[in-house]
Amino acid sequence: MAIKDWFSRRNAEQSPETRTTIENPTIPVSADNFLAFFGINSANLPAVTVDSALTVPAVWAAVAFMSRTLAALPRHAYRDTKTGATRITGRLETVVNVAPNDGIGSFAFWQWFWQQVFTHGRGLAYIERTPQGVDSLWPMNPTKTTVKRVGLKITYDYEGKTYDAADVIDVPFMRRSCGLRHYGPIAQASKAIQLAIAMNDYGSNFFAGGGVPPLALKGPLPASGEALKRAQADIKRSVDAAKGAGESVFPIPPGYDLSPVGLDPAKGQMIEARRFQVEEIARTYQLPPVFLQDLSRATFSNAEQQDLHLVKHLIGQWAKALEDEINLKFFGRAAGSRYVEHNLDGLLRGDFKTRMEGYGIAIQNAIRTPDEVRKLENLPAKGEEAEKLHIQGATVPLGSQQTQSATKPTDPPANDNNDNEAEAA
Repeated sequence: MAIKDWFSRRNAEQSPETRTTIENPTIPVSADNFLAFFGINSANLPAVTVDSALTVPAVWAAVAFMSRTLAALPRHAYRDTKTGATRITGRLETVVNVAPNDGIGSFAFWQWFWQQVFTHGRGLAYIERTPQGVDSLWPMNPTKTTVKRVGLKITYDYEGKTYDAADVIDVPFMRRSCGLRHYGPIAQASKAIQLAIAMNDYGSNFFAGGGVPPLALKGPLPASGEALKRAQADIKRSVDAAKGAGESVFPIPPGYDLSPVGLDPAKGQMIEARRFQVEEIARTYQLPPVFLQDLSRATFSNAEQQDLHLVKHLIGQWAKALEDEINLKFFGRAAGSRYVEHNLDGLLRGDFKTRMEGYGIAIQNAIRTPDEVRKLENLPAKGEEAEKLHIQGATVPLGSQQTQSATKPTDPPANDNNDNEAEAA
């Protein structure tokens, strides 16, 4: 056959067509393997549970700080009267502020309640009633509780019993569109927490290995697999012996070389990435970073503003959520004059200077009496003038100031002689 026949159209049509391909026949092209088909494999990040998430210091700090802060707030029952709000004493005050039941105190109970909100995403408590009214509160594990709706009625199934919604205090982190299920902060921030856990594990493994990164062993060719294994074992023994003796130099078999695999922590910006994860976790809870001990961008003024942000935009909102739930479930929609309210002034218990300045302003502007302030400080009342409202003497209605000439008579001049009667003394 002539050379020109190879390029003729007739022979081209008769010869079979073959093409090279970039496809890897060992990987099926399906929805689950689409990225793997292009050589992109998903990261094998650890699964996130509540227990594993709490191993991340930032998550632990956020949950512990917020649950303790909200549990430490004083909460009291009040009744509106013609003379103003008065504290309700008796069993109701005991349940909301002293001990919800016979087995646990107020702080421990509400700390557990808020821990469930900030981990699993929901806090639940059963209301025990007697003919006299609310008697106790009992904790309900949200992971063992099923919320159902039958018609317009919502019930809670817990440990084989069914409770009406009117008998359960329910504070979710965020409700789903159905109104029954909820979003949990740890579940929704699982990717950020996964990255933090992975960096924790990498850092601990890196330093547990003496700070030696993963290494690739290169040797002379041809070399059998057994020869490489022997060289690897020799190098491992040398590294372990050097670490045990505190030496920084160790021998390797002749003809072999060690090369680091991957990036070292500095080039991978591990410190910056771990600090960013603290910010991500703070965003999950809308918590100012200064309360997670992240002072990288803190100044004297903005740290104080973050303190105000905590009370106004976080603690106050969660306190309102619990107040609404307690008032609805304790007293019903027609609660009348009774209600339960948190006292956010309790956050100033450790800030003596600010507390005293606030008391001073309240007394000087006739908002509180000195005896009322003394009662807040657990001091005995003084009575008499201390029972009265006071105001600064210079504070009077505009236009009521009186001139000195209108209030006091003028004294006669020292010399009462007329001009034409002046005489020498």
